[in-house]
Amino acid sequence: MRQNKTATPEAIYNLVPEAPAWRIDWETIWSLFPEFSALDTCPQDPVHHAEGDAGTHTRMVVEALVEMDEWCDLSPRDRSVVFWAACFHDIGKPDTTKHEEYGRITSRGHSRRGAAMTRGLLRNLGVDFFWREEICAIILKHQLPFWLIERPAPERTAIEISLACRADLLCLHAHADARGRICKDQQDTLDNVALARQLFVDMGCLEEAFNFANDESRLGFLEADSRDPFYIAHEDFRCCAYVMSALPGSGKDTWIARNLPDIPMVSLDRVRAEIGIDATQNQGRVIQAAYELARTHLRAKRDFVWNATNITQQTRGKIIRLLRNYNAKIHIIYLEVLPETLLQQNVTRTATVPTDIIEKLTWKLEPPQNTECHVLTNVVSHEINCRQCN
Repeated sequence: MRQNKTATPEAIYNLVPEAPAWRIDWETIWSLFPEFSALDTCPQDPVHHAEGDAGTHTRMVVEALVEMDEWCDLSPRDRSVVFWAACFHDIGKPDTTKHEEYGRITSRGHSRRGAAMTRGLLRNLGVDFFWREEICAIILKHQLPFWLIERPAPERTAIEISLACRADLLCLHAHADARGRICKDQQDTLDNVALARQLFVDMGCLEEAFNFANDESRLGFLEADSRDPFYIAHEDFRCCAYVMSALPGSGKDTWIARNLPDIPMVSLDRVRAEIGIDATQNQGRVIQAAYELARTHLRAKRDFVWNATNITQQTRGKIIRLLRNYNAKIHIIYLEVLPETLLQQNVTRTATVPTDIIEKLTWKLEPPQNTECHVLTNVVSHEINCRQCN
């Protein structure tokens, strides 16, 4: 995936329509990313999208959004977040669209695929990290307001959604998404979105994340379906485990040396060197040895750092389950540097990672969320210091 070289952060920000004309420059938007062109030949299910291809739908959604007073009244930053979320929301459809029986067309998984694609494209441009992640969160969750009230536990789902993104902006996008299509059940869908918005209001999490009593109450709620969100969990941690998360070459070792110099470390690179296994070989023995070393620290109730890339939620989840079993406080530190800085730093590493491997990892990247840990520190520059666990 390669974007047009004329695409810059400034170009992206400046393309958001402004008063009084609120004009959408479709020609420029479509020229910035070749992925948009693929939407114009991507078919959609005629039952839900009688308007035709995904490109037509995308333009209809964005145009519906820009016509809404609620969008126009947002702050410039929030307007830009929802605008680009609408532009990118179905970018994953060409990769996930399948023709099924009786002329039906599906695109299961396009939300997750679209969020990953958008993150990669915008990351390569060097746009603001937090702005980018707000866009990706809306893309990932963009279908949920359509069905929220029909779910078995809608209140619980509403709380979970609020931890991932601004529910008011998500519902605003969903309203435009429902209007930007031709289907027989359009009004029913709009009614569902309105009911979803009211549910967020009722749960007190429309414009901000649900307010849990403490960090353990939040993690406990997410782990147990029967947990009352208002339950006040007891916090008495045996130790603090710092879990690093970053692409190779982001500066994890340097950051640890500056911020956590006196804390023991479980390093997969160090374990590989001790065992004599290359990073391209089977990592079973490396992982087993690292886990056993971590258990040694956990049994001793000793703070330690887990130093590895941990760039996907699945990989972090395995570590987090171990830490939860030992009642450790989990503090994830995520590092991200500009793409050109990443490549420069990778060259100076003792064990340089091939550029093509870093490229593949970039498109798999899933920055950690506060749904995974007690404390999350996003380090988007080396000047940000770690707040120690007490």
